[in-house]
Amino acid sequence: MKDTRPADWRFVLATDLDGTFLGGTPDMRRCLYDWIDGNRHEVGLIYVTGRDPAFLPTIWDEGVPVPDYVVGDVGTTIAQVQGRVIAPIPALEADIAARWGDRADTVRALLAGAPGLREQDTPFRYRMSYHYDPAAFDPAVIPPVEALGLDVLISHECYLDVLPGGVSKGPSLLRLMDHLGLAQGRVLVAGDTLNDLSMFQTGLAGAVVGGSEPALLAAARDLPRAHVCTAPGAGGILEAIAAHRLHPASPPVPSEVHP
Repeated sequence: MKDTRPADWRFVLATDLDGTFLGGTPDMRRCLYDWIDGNRHEVGLIYVTGRDPAFLPTIWDEGVPVPDYVVGDVGTTIAQVQGRVIAPIPALEADIAARWGDRADTVRALLAGAPGLREQDTPFRYRMSYHYDPAAFDPAVIPPVEALGLDVLISHECYLDVLPGGVSKGPSLLRLMDHLGLAQGRVLVAGDTLNDLSMFQTGLAGAVVGGSEPALLAAARDLPRAHVCTAPGAGGILEAIAAHRLHPASPPVPSEVHP
């Protein structure tokens, strides 16, 4: 249990999981994870992920650091982690719920039988998510969904998410930061696919980790605080902490990481 308030944390890592915090070599991950766990009194950890909260305990059982907060479901969940319990924060989710309304069945009907889409079998509260085949997909199905006041986000050339209008990883992270009193200059965001772009568009210091989706690299090219890393996954995060000079005692960087 931390004895410091979030507003007093010296550094906060707000990171995507797959391909980012969970990516890189075992040595890269171990260096990053050990540094975080050894500095939990002053280092905050926020998962900012497309994963639903039910997935997260499976990686904690493998030695991945447990976060303090979670922005999950592509930004439609905002939660605190208490022990190993993920507890949504109603005050922060109220606007998300209102923007979504009760549109799941409407979206499902609009996209039923749409070529190139297959609904994911995980139940979500405030979004609909599909497996996406770009070769078969007909983009004509998007405007009717957007006409409902919803956003359509395609990422990694294999996922399509339907989200409440204006809700995604970046805006939800900013909402959480404001709630916690986190100073923007202490936060590093990290990601590797197009559904992470809104995090980099916040203007926060960023780590576009090595091996990122080409569409993200192209979109982030003109964002001055989005550091494009050489090393993949956790190695890229290590590289960016040093590049942005976000902590006076930066974690040790394995020799395989070359900033």
